[in-house]
Amino acid sequence: ADYNQLGFNLRSNIFQGGPLESRSLMKDSYTPDIIQKAIRDPKNWHGRRTDELGKWHQKNALNLNLQKALENKYG
Repeated sequence: ADYNQLGFNLRSNIFQGGPLESRSLMKDSYTPDIIQKAIRDPKNWHGRRTDELGKWHQKNALNLNLQKALENKYG
């Protein structure tokens, strides 16, 4: 019975999905000039610096991607 009810609701388009235009809390909270002036430093993310373990994981991911690409190209 629940399955039939769900199918009826889907066919009736009761579940219409999310809004077509998304909203951002940051864009609603600040004026456009503040957002443009914001400096995004990837090494200092929200006050946290990338440590040695993070750098190792980043290099390891690059190495794994390189190994996969070489394996796909040369077999």
